[in-house]
Amino acid sequence: MTTTPVPHGEFDPPEALRGAIRCFWHTRRECDGTRFEIIPDGYAEIVFHFGGCYLDDKPLPSPFLMGLLNQPLALTTVGPLEVIGVRCYPWTVFDVLGLPPGRDGLRVFEHPVALLARYFLHARPAAVDGTVFKAGVAMLEARGALAVSAVAAAAHATVRTLERKFKQSSGHTVKDVAGLMRFEQARNRLWAEPRTSLAALAQALGYTDQSHLSREFKRYSGMTPAAFARKRRP
Repeated sequence: MTTTPVPHGEFDPPEALRGAIRCFWHTRRECDGTRFEIIPDGYAEIVFHFGGCYLDDKPLPSPFLMGLLNQPLALTTVGPLEVIGVRCYPWTVFDVLGLPPGRDGLRVFEHPVALLARYFLHARPAAVDGTVFKAGVAMLEARGALAVSAVAAAAHATVRTLERKFKQSSGHTVKDVAGLMRFEQARNRLWAEPRTSLAALAQALGYTDQSHLSREFKRYSGMTPAAFARKRRP
């Protein structure tokens, strides 16, 4: 099994689209039956791929929507693979694509190019509900560490109104998305610095304690943060 990746590149979207899209990204690799896992994070991805990409031995169409995940998702690639992704905020991606919100981890949709082109060309930042947009900004700035009541206060809404609007726009609760955002911060830190103190990391990211961090990390990755860090160490 061989894999020759090229550096992963990320590119900022135009100013008018930054309320809906975090970034565009691109990667390319030569694969020979490579199996890899997509780890949950706080974003939804529109994925265009060119090459052999399989889920449970079934070829994946291009593009597909990778929504929020609760557990890692294993894909297999064969031969040269080139991927272009659009990393979207989960409370905007369904509006971008004109799809009903849902909790599907992976969703196939038909003829999206015209939808995307129309959205990008007209750059409709006002399409996102103002309450949801303010809530999303507050969550991003706090890296998922705000309580739902604090997110509602930042969005100038009641908790009940915010939860209703958030679920309508993303298919997930505020707590769902915040938990994934915070997990992403923990995962990235341990990926870069696997010898990081878990107790200090839990405190820095606003978890109640190290046990809380471990439970949440295992929920999304299928392994404890200690096990994840051990795999990263030389």
